[in-house]
Amino acid sequence: MHKTILTIGEILVEIMATTRGSGFRETIELVGPYPSGAPAIFIDQAARLGYPAAIVGCVGDDDFGRINLDRLRRDGVDISAVRVDPGAVTGSAFVRYRRDGERDFVFNIRQSAAALVGPTDQVRAAIDRASHLHVVGSSLISPGMIETILFAAERMKSRGGTVSFDPNVRKEIFGGEARDALSRVLAQTDLFLPSGDEVMLFSNAATPDAAIGGLLGRGVSAVVHKQGARGARYVDLATEVFVPGIETTEVDPTGAGDIFGATFVAGWLDGRDPTDNLRRANIAGSLAVRRRGPMEGASSVKEIEELLKAYG
Repeated sequence: MHKTILTIGEILVEIMATTRGSGFRETIELVGPYPSGAPAIFIDQAARLGYPAAIVGCVGDDDFGRINLDRLRRDGVDISAVRVDPGAVTGSAFVRYRRDGERDFVFNIRQSAAALVGPTDQVRAAIDRASHLHVVGSSLISPGMIETILFAAERMKSRGGTVSFDPNVRKEIFGGEARDALSRVLAQTDLFLPSGDEVMLFSNAATPDAAIGGLLGRGVSAVVHKQGARGARYVDLATEVFVPGIETTEVDPTGAGDIFGATFVAGWLDGRDPTDNLRRANIAGSLAVRRRGPMEGASSVKEIEELLKAYG
């Protein structure tokens, strides 16, 4: 039987520019709203894969909140610990791709319902029902959210559960208390899933290899270094594996790292071989980038298996 996976964090909508360019200082066409938020994307994928999955969060009593709750509920996510605040507005993110493929964001998260999370009785119950906690660094956006995530991580470990951690640092919302909280989450982490240069986030080492060695020396059980379209690398004290990415036509990469992460975490909890697990996670990531919208690319076991057979 699969273990129950829990995440805590921002639930928001994403609204996307249809043209590439720098920022939003001109009138442009937009599409959306799309259900979004890194933890929400992650947990939606976990549920799509058939795992018991739950999220702690907060949305406003508005259409942006409802579109998220409808999607998560439809895909099998337990939303009993998501609070609907009638006095707050659901969080939002406006995103525009630059010509070089990088992105500009305008966030309404800290001032939105997304930040209004605290350790309530319903939240404590959700934590106690779970066996695994997934933390995303972008969720460390308010004192209440930080308190809840740290409480959950410590509680999970004290009960023999496990913690995975994707730092997902966003320059637009990173700073202050979040810096200390990131280090405190790392101290509870079993599986660390950084992207690109994030592998160096907690190290003064000169190379990624040295940084990973330092992380394993600090008590992290395993590191999955996500490298976008290039592929991903798994390292623990006994094993090191690199699996190249899947060539595909990229429409929208937003959310692909969270979908990759959910697929890998699910397999890791089941004890899947790291090479096979990376292959499946890479396939899930490649399916994600083919569709516009951060949560639209979530995939099922059947879709992953079919593509796995196609690639041999």
